[in-house]
Amino acid sequence: MPFTSLSVRRAARETLSGLPREFWWLWTSTLVNRLGAFVATFMALYLTLDRGYSASYAGLVASLHGLGGVISSLGAGVMTDRLGRRPTLLIAQSSTAVSVALLGFMRDPVAIAAVAFLVGMASNASRPAVQAMMGDIVRPEDRVRAFSLNYWAINLGFAVSSTAAGFIAEVSYLAGFLVEAGMTMVCAIVIFVKLPESRPAPTAKTADEPAVGLGTVLRDGRFMSVVGLSFLVALIFQQGYVGLPVAMGQAGFTPADYGLVIAINGVLIVVLQLPVTRLIQHQDPKQLLVVSSLLAGYGFGLTAFAGSVGVFALTICVWTLAEIVNAPTQTGLVVRLSPVHGRGRYQGMYTTSWSVAALVAPLMSGVVIDRYGAEWLWGVCAIVGTVAGVGYGVLMRGLPDEEPVATESPRPEARSEARPVARSKARPEPLSEPLSEPLPLPQSPVQSPVQLPAQPRPAAEKPEVSAG
Repeated sequence: MPFTSLSVRRAARETLSGLPREFWWLWTSTLVNRLGAFVATFMALYLTLDRGYSASYAGLVASLHGLGGVISSLGAGVMTDRLGRRPTLLIAQSSTAVSVALLGFMRDPVAIAAVAFLVGMASNASRPAVQAMMGDIVRPEDRVRAFSLNYWAINLGFAVSSTAAGFIAEVSYLAGFLVEAGMTMVCAIVIFVKLPESRPAPTAKTADEPAVGLGTVLRDGRFMSVVGLSFLVALIFQQGYVGLPVAMGQAGFTPADYGLVIAINGVLIVVLQLPVTRLIQHQDPKQLLVVSSLLAGYGFGLTAFAGSVGVFALTICVWTLAEIVNAPTQTGLVVRLSPVHGRGRYQGMYTTSWSVAALVAPLMSGVVIDRYGAEWLWGVCAIVGTVAGVGYGVLMRGLPDEEPVATESPRPEARSEARPVARSKARPEPLSEPLSEPLPLPQSPVQSPVQLPAQPRPAAEKPEVSAG
């Protein structure tokens, strides 16, 4: 038992160590934000039960909320590069807090729909900035671990908030809106007080290079292929929340049955995300993305054979493992494919693929189930997963290594803590100090050199780990 306890503590220490403190403040902001989530979870119940509107109207409002996210993803990406990561996060979080509070007081159906659209825009605007900032402040070899920790925080916060929101809704839906608004404003305060700007500072070498615009992103064939494959994978995962409940309902299962099995998804992510990350963080991302795509597709494909709650739960275990592996690996790949001074735009385009999938998935599941039956939907998922896996296998051939990147110096008062760093080929020290160490920048704003995660190191060298 003492050996086991010691091993667990050592594993936890290795998983959480080595990341800069700026990352942990960003991580804390993400966790607080998700702990206060309410609108996305109970919006449909609020509109149908509390306000008395039809299910069709609730669906329209949900679509407008998603459409707002699609539009803001690209705009926020541009803001992230032009204004900076920190200003974009402050604007997004403050706007979300105000619009969520306002939504709670709306009574007119047109006003509710309009404000829900604004909430969707504001709440999704922070994603490109968060991902770009993590790419700035975390070393390349630690990014998979960092994004895994961030994804873990998202799911942990959502699991807690979903439970708490149920109790809050029994008392007052308005209280739920106000709680979310308050906690989102807390996130903005944390960012304002604790997070310096991380946008890489321009150098004489990059001053003469052409600017990175949305046209640059669209012309980047390899990156846009990643966006397309990301859309396919997202389309599969969305079926757990749009196609699965419909199919289970048609098969005679109750909403409680669906709630029970889908809860397994969140529980497994919270329990397995960190230990799985320790196993995959130095593995070949090509293999991880191919395997996770196939697991996602065939995990949902197995649903065609589910006839009991236990079998449904088993299929969810399969595609949840795919989600645990895919999410941080794919996000890390996007950072590696992004030019340093265009990370915001690239992350915005990547985020758009998930927002569009959230709009397309309900239409896809509805049409396929109504016309052909649920079994065909799960077969389509298996085919889409296979296509995505093959696509990643082809796309990941011959990716060059990525050099570490420097970031802007933080606030003037923090510069006295900065330590000069010799420019050498040795691996840079962890960015445990404020973001002020000058490291080499990529040579091209259009297609940044890319680094695959390091292969497992010799036993004599202890692997480094990072949280994200």
